[in-house]
Amino acid sequence: MRPNVGRIMIRGLVSPILLQVSMIQSEFIKNLIKENLEDTGIFVVELNVTTSNKITVSIDHMDGIGIDDCIAISRKIEHSLDREVEDFELMVSSYGLDQPFKLVTQYQKNLGREVEVLDENSKKIEGILLQVKDNSFKIGVETKEKIEGTKKKQIVNKEYIFNYDNIKSTKLKISFK
Repeated sequence: MRPNVGRIMIRGLVSPILLQVSMIQSEFIKNLIKENLEDTGIFVVELNVTTSNKITVSIDHMDGIGIDDCIAISRKIEHSLDREVEDFELMVSSYGLDQPFKLVTQYQKNLGREVEVLDENSKKIEGILLQVKDNSFKIGVETKEKIEGTKKKQIVNKEYIFNYDNIKSTKLKISFK
């Protein structure tokens, strides 16, 4: 028995027989993935292991993720686990384009691209991601406004700085222009 696999004893309701249920620990999977991702540039965005051993891994890379990357990581995880000891379901996928950013690395990956920020007041602000820091990011927004003394609306560039803690979400704005 491996030390990083938890054992839970459940007493049967009808029968006094004890059932042994094996649960894979997410920390074990996280370390396993970390070992296999060194020097690849691939990073884990989300990892979830349920009590029924359904393992879901979402990965990303600065240049994007292909199906071959998902297959390779899936195989490495699968070959490191023993189905005889614990049965599991494994799903490795790229993090979806329509999903909100969860890591600073995702903001860095999308520098110069159009994003949609939902601030803490649920106001949606769309603009170009201009700068990313450890605690904050900056977007540039181009709007048309009536400037005093002119007849036509003029294009005005504004910049907004957001702290990660003060927003609800940031997503890549997908357009098919």
